Amino acid sequence: MPSKVNPQDLIRRVKKGEHAAASRALSIVVNDDPSSEALAKEFFKSSGSAQKIGVSGPPGVGKSTLTGRLIGYYRAKRLKVGVLMVDPSSSISGGAFLGDRLRIMEHATDKGVFIRSLASRGMIGGLTYAIFGAIHVLETLGCDKILIETVGTGQDEVEIASVADTVLYVTTPSMGDEIQAMKAGAMEIGDIFVVNKADLAGQDKAIADLKAALGLGHSAGQAVKAWEPPVLATSAKDGKGVPELAKELDGHWAHLAKSGEGRARLKRQHATELQFWIQRRVIKSALERVTDKILEDMVSRKTDPASIGRRLLGAR
Repeated sequence: MPSKVNPQDLIRRVKKGEHAAASRALSIVVNDDPSSEALAKEFFKSSGSAQKIGVSGPPGVGKSTLTGRLIGYYRAKRLKVGVLMVDPSSSISGGAFLGDRLRIMEHATDKGVFIRSLASRGMIGGLTYAIFGAIHVLETLGCDKILIETVGTGQDEVEIASVADTVLYVTTPSMGDEIQAMKAGAMEIGDIFVVNKADLAGQDKAIADLKAALGLGHSAGQAVKAWEPPVLATSAKDGKGVPELAKELDGHWAHLAKSGEGRARLKRQHATELQFWIQRRVIKSALERVTDKILEDMVSRKTDPASIGRRLLGAR
């Protein structure tokens, strides 16, 4: 990536809808390049302008195929779509390795679709520190819908609720036993539930189990949701149920705007984004001050991680 960047020119081009400019801006923001902060401040001004849909659920349930179908549906409605695929990555290299989501990549040449894969870089919860910066670039690009497909780590994937406006939780008829056990975690953050691969046997039982699990998840003592999460059946393979799903997604977006819940969620998203920014800067600053002498002192047990950590962070 060249070091010389004209931030204002790049921002102007992204606002005009230029994919090449958006791709470059996203790389700068994601990689935390020197000009990233100036760009991020401008891109943040578009925050909240697009519906962010988190596509969550265990591996193998057809999230990518369903995402591809939703892209096709929205494009038929002349909506501009952004797609962020958060992939598991090596904790050493930080490189994403899931580059073969063919059902999504079929739309890669469509000028109304912007697709980008992001490495989770070892973060738990299926997210990445760079997720918000990437979202703001796509909002500035003029996307109407932003689909965020996470790693697929099941119960550990609940952090998507701090990023997305609408969480779509996907499962299949073959996961009935797992559904019955989901009384917390991922089940509690879903706004819309989908039993995909509905052409397989057990669809009705899976839907019934989901509804039962949802009832258990919102037990006495918890705040009652104004939005009742619907449970739908889809077959992403042939597109069955996708229009009905899109209708529910639009319905939830409208509900967020009318109820005030949308503003509350945006505040939570901003809180998480600020948390990510602080964590990243504090960790980076502290680690830059770790010298070989400090490590030698730890090896010889002259000091310990807690003492060194407190000193680096300036704690008393």
